Amino acid sequence: MSQDKFLGDESDSRIIDEHVPAALAGQRVDRIVSLVADIPRAAAAALIEAGAVILDGVAVKAGKLKATEGQHLKVELAMLPKKQLPLPEPNLAVEIVYEDADVLVINKHAGIVVHPGAGNPTGTLVNAILAKYPEIANVGDPFRPGVVHRLDAGTTGLMMMARTSRAYDSLVDALSRRAVTRQYLALVWGHMSAVSGVIDAPLGRDQRDPTKMAVLRDGKVARTTYEVRKAFNVPVDCSLIKCGLETGRTHQIRVHLATLGHSVVGDVVYGGARSVLSSPRPMLHATSLQFTHPALGKEMNFTVELPQDFSAVLAKCSQRTD
Repeated sequence: MSQDKFLGDESDSRIIDEHVPAALAGQRVDRIVSLVADIPRAAAAALIEAGAVILDGVAVKAGKLKATEGQHLKVELAMLPKKQLPLPEPNLAVEIVYEDADVLVINKHAGIVVHPGAGNPTGTLVNAILAKYPEIANVGDPFRPGVVHRLDAGTTGLMMMARTSRAYDSLVDALSRRAVTRQYLALVWGHMSAVSGVIDAPLGRDQRDPTKMAVLRDGKVARTTYEVRKAFNVPVDCSLIKCGLETGRTHQIRVHLATLGHSVVGDVVYGGARSVLSSPRPMLHATSLQFTHPALGKEMNFTVELPQDFSAVLAKCSQRTD
């Protein structure tokens, strides 16, 4: 299987020319193209629409068509849609907590997507950063320049970005070695069975909904620590907990807590939205960040207060003593 990625550049000028193997017999053509070309299903659908997928000499008209073993498949990857590099957007606001020649630390606000992607081609944190620090365009992945780690759109708080390639490589390596400390505060439904603990459950794409993550036996290693800060029973049982990431998988804290039956308040994706305690977003905030500076070698420590919307929801919660 090819290892080329869906970048839509000159590396995609090649042609896939092979026969459908027995293992893929009976599968939809769009899925087969996605697998053999190692591209997203949406990209495979775009190729089919462009007439770039030929099965036994005939252009495939619909991705739902099922192929049989031995059919001749040709795919012209040069017809992949081109992806535009992110552009600077000077009118977007961004809160910089710290900056130097190598590193940025940002307090991300709610509703901001970190980098362009499907459904969010503009208006992202990367677009805002490029307007202030154009040199970041050449750091790391060109489609998510400077991004070392991400926060979900609905999650607020601290994240770091790299301004130089040296800093990028160093910080990415530190994350892989689990040498970066990230602490979060989360408001969750119910009371935890223990005041502290470790959630060790592998994560992967939900097989029923690929936009979600789930605990899977063959998923990637994922570990989250937690410690209860406060427990409430008004207007409903809920808890404020501190979470730490030992790994950094997509939606990790949200999925781990939901798996325990304690979804993050306001998390509509993982069962945390309830009218008894309404919330504008998942109540999850990256409150502290610690890492070794990639150039100076000194420990960098940052903390930020809860944002106003989180504080407002938390203010509705109290502990009845009678």
